[in-house]
Amino acid sequence: MIKHDKRHIYTLAFFYSMLIVLIVSLPALFYISVEKKNYLRTQMQHLTHYAYGVEKAIYDFSRTNGYIFDFPRSLFYNAYLYDSNGKKIFTTSSQEYKMEMFGKPIKNIISKQIILSSNKLNAKTLFITQPFSYRDIYLKALISALFIGAVIFIMTLFFIKLSFRPLEKVNRYLNTFFNDAMHELKTPLGVMQLNLEILREKEETKALRRLFSSMQSMILIYDDIEYHIKHDKVTYQSEKIDLSYLLSSRVEVFQDISKAKNISITEEITPNLFWTINRIELQRIIDNTLSNAIKYSPKDTFVTVTLKKEGKALILCVKDQGVGIQDTKRIFERYRREDTIQGGFGIGLSIVKHICDKYHIGIEIETSPDKGSTFIYTFR
Repeated sequence: MIKHDKRHIYTLAFFYSMLIVLIVSLPALFYISVEKKNYLRTQMQHLTHYAYGVEKAIYDFSRTNGYIFDFPRSLFYNAYLYDSNGKKIFTTSSQEYKMEMFGKPIKNIISKQIILSSNKLNAKTLFITQPFSYRDIYLKALISALFIGAVIFIMTLFFIKLSFRPLEKVNRYLNTFFNDAMHELKTPLGVMQLNLEILREKEETKALRRLFSSMQSMILIYDDIEYHIKHDKVTYQSEKIDLSYLLSSRVEVFQDISKAKNISITEEITPNLFWTINRIELQRIIDNTLSNAIKYSPKDTFVTVTLKKEGKALILCVKDQGVGIQDTKRIFERYRREDTIQGGFGIGLSIVKHICDKYHIGIEIETSPDKGSTFIYTFR
């Protein structure tokens, strides 16, 4: 089945957008570097122009007979006048600076120094300063990056969704096909099962037992596929279920399947243990675990099914004498099969994992090569 996964699409679009932004950021960093140099040069030009204006005003005043100098003030620049001894004569700023401080770089300030000729103010040195920051450039770059990233993300999302349209169409066709196929299979499977049970009541033969075992395996596969198709669309309501009774009844069903391999199933089930869960989903856990235990166990062995209560928790264990599991972390992956020779679709344990995650049922696997595996489910 092709599944339209929105989370996957958004994740793919996001990382693709980030990749494009990272690629674009290399020339963008070069552009920012050039822009910073141009910005600094422009600000210094304006600062120098104002400084020369102040210098001209001082010289113009010195050529007059006036006694009051109207200093040309600015909202953007600060001016400092010092005499030949470095003593401050005048400043337009509340910030105090000694003349020697201007010989060193001052954080977030650019300055222009002018050595004055003889003038009526007895001023020797003029400093013009301006607060300076690249904040506007960084802000503009950030806004541009966010805008470009948003545009790329939206365009990527659009094209990914556009590319998914044929797959969605195929997905709809597959859903329709599987739903129709499952519906058509259900009736003949039920009829075959009923007639086999009738025949077995009249005469129990080895051939009938094998037929019935195969029929039960087919029904198990059918139930898995049906749940796999419907679990995203159907709401499974929980109810208080006698776990002990349901487990015993499912073990009884699997006795016929196990007999085909001469495998015996032993039960150690504490009676009257109840749990709140959906019946169909609980049966999927039991059936798939028992089915795998029988499938991967050699002939003439046994499977042990245990259900007990520990504190407030119920512990379900299914132990086999199979070959063991090589990779316990990957067996719950969809379409993953430990042994392809045994057949199957590889969806049974992925369904079990999905249901256990849904109901917060703990899963633990104890396995040993050629000694078997034990699946332990903890219902808390």
